[in-house]
Amino acid sequence: MSLIGLLGSFAGFVRVRYLHDKADIDNAIFRLHYRFTSAFFFAACVIITAFDLIGSPIDCITDDAVSRPEVINTYCWIQHTFTLPGSSKLPSGKVVDYPQAFQGVGPAYEGQGERRIHSYYQWVPFVLFFQGILFYLPHWIWKNQEDGQVRSMTDGSRGLLMGCLPEDRKVRCSALSSYLQETLHTHGRLALVYVACEVLNLVNVVGNIFFIDKFLNGAFLDYGTRVIQYSSMDQEDRDDVLIEVFPRMTKCTFHRYGPSGSIQTHDALCVLAWNIFNEKIYIFLWFWLIILSVLSALALAYRLVIVASPIARLFVIQRVASPSAASAETVIRRLPFGDYFLVHMLGKNLEGFLFNGLIDDLAQRFNTGNSSGKPNSGGLESAPILSPRYGIPGDR
Repeated sequence: MSLIGLLGSFAGFVRVRYLHDKADIDNAIFRLHYRFTSAFFFAACVIITAFDLIGSPIDCITDDAVSRPEVINTYCWIQHTFTLPGSSKLPSGKVVDYPQAFQGVGPAYEGQGERRIHSYYQWVPFVLFFQGILFYLPHWIWKNQEDGQVRSMTDGSRGLLMGCLPEDRKVRCSALSSYLQETLHTHGRLALVYVACEVLNLVNVVGNIFFIDKFLNGAFLDYGTRVIQYSSMDQEDRDDVLIEVFPRMTKCTFHRYGPSGSIQTHDALCVLAWNIFNEKIYIFLWFWLIILSVLSALALAYRLVIVASPIARLFVIQRVASPSAASAETVIRRLPFGDYFLVHMLGKNLEGFLFNGLIDDLAQRFNTGNSSGKPNSGGLESAPILSPRYGIPGDR
């Protein structure tokens, strides 16, 4: 399969679905986690894994004494490579700059400091794939718990219903309001799982920031700020932060036995072509994960306000459509948060006039206490809530 074909397989994460095609069971920030972010991680994993289509991930240069240079390549790839700092402090406190053929690559001097070991590149594709799964997991949990309930309730009612007769609209609203009244106080678990998944989204994005920082040996938390500072410095006075974190050329030491049994040391320079992609992937992730964490925190704060404040729920219901103020107040006053959550989900999937009729009908039922009548589905092939999966209202 070609690289373009592999990347095209992730288009389903970000494609736009029309309202009649699939029910809307979450919000835009939730979708940023499992659609865009997961798709980015999986696509980055494919690009890194398929790098052998355009070149070798590592290519080491050594002396002519090694007859099989591919052995050096394999050894340095599965072991590790390292870079050296370009300056050292003498006891007098003066800083001495050592000559370098490339940033991080130069001769080793006594007191120069510890070598910077680089072995993360072996695990980058696996880590990216694992992170893509982490960002998709909350959606998978929520989707399995919701189990198509909103879609079953709104089948035949999503999208534009220009040819829908007034009688049919009344039947749809009556069926939905009857179901909601019959199942009052039974949707708390559904709402609780959704809120828990929003909390999991926030924990996941913040946890991934620290996970990447640990993976890159503490170089990720300030990675973006250092790149911004680097871009504003003079060319002569700066070291490339991207190359420091993701070096393109490193050193590798290979030991082998000589003809007389003594140990011979071979010093190799290794080009890590993978890192031209890694540096761009992770600089994007630094900015994106910070933005996503802020948005996720705001979404969770909004959810907590909705849970705690009936006034906020009333405002949201009136923003979804334009039901009468008296009907909306009656419904909000009588519905606990779990049932309000389901009503709000229905409002996101129904046309405005249908949702207004649902709120009016539900308010009338609450005011009159009428729970004996069953909706008349004559002439309508598939009433919204009459799915055998969830039972027929009034038949319990």
